[in-house]
Amino acid sequence: MTAALSGTGEAASRTLSTATPSEPSKTIQMPGMRVNGKNWHAPKKAFRPTAGQISYAKRKEQDKIKQAIKAKEQEMKAEKEQQRTERIQVIKDRRKAREEKERYEKMAEKMHKKLVERRKRREKRNKLLKS
Repeated sequence: MTAALSGTGEAASRTLSTATPSEPSKTIQMPGMRVNGKNWHAPKKAFRPTAGQISYAKRKEQDKIKQAIKAKEQEMKAEKEQQRTERIQVIKDRRKAREEKERYEKMAEKMHKKLVERRKRREKRNKLLKS
């Protein structure tokens, strides 16, 4: 009983000697009480930095897959942006046509119909020459 109080019993509970005829003395480390007293925590294991590494070939394969995905995403983004710019251009063209129509209607109120038609044709010619 005095051995248990002196602390030698604790060391005996952590290691257990198993002696078999083929193996003379083999010591097995048994988990005992934690020093800090937090026995509800899982025991810590050794840090192995090489455990999660992948082979070079697999990394290269994953890089190829990532590049293909990125290329597809870029293509999809470019297509989406092109559709957006087309919609914006259609809206701008409609607004411009509506403003031009309103301007010609105002001119028609003040001028003769044939004169307005002649101005339309002239402006159309000038527009084609400019572009």
